[in-house]
Amino acid sequence: MKIRPLPIVLTAVISAALLTGGWFMYRNEANLKPLDRIATGTPGVMNAKPVIGRDAITVNLTLDRDANLRQIYDAIATKGDAIIGSKTLKLNIKPSGSSAKLDDVWSSMLFKVAQAMDHREYAAIPAAMTEAQAEHPGIQAVSEMDDANVYITLKDGQSVKYVVLPREANTIGAWPNA
Repeated sequence: MKIRPLPIVLTAVISAALLTGGWFMYRNEANLKPLDRIATGTPGVMNAKPVIGRDAITVNLTLDRDANLRQIYDAIATKGDAIIGSKTLKLNIKPSGSSAKLDDVWSSMLFKVAQAMDHREYAAIPAAMTEAQAEHPGIQAVSEMDDANVYITLKDGQSVKYVVLPREANTIGAWPNA
């Protein structure tokens, strides 16, 4: 029996193409499109594009001025739980209406917020927001928190800046002298 290489190579190429195409189609139809519909159907979201990685799902968002970050994260995490599973959900907000003034306000309060995040003293963040509002008239600063993130919103007239800071749980480890 003589082995003919052309039919074997053609069969392998066609099989690989069908498997790869089927995998891309499944990923798009069963994961990306439903997650996109969940995100864009959430109030305050103008545009969403989910990106599924190995350990995390990142949703690139464009938000309107009156969006509530905590509610958006909660809606996506709750409704998309079957798709997200054990992966971590990350929100990546595209800067759509930030201004130089809001960037300056964020820079001025960044040390206090970073220290509060590093020391896990989350009650200091609303105090930093109140102080920022007092120092910069016309700025509206709001902070919210859930078990996954701290959400900060800075508004000034028509400009808005959204910041999502992930909370990380304390890790339990062994001490070297134990």
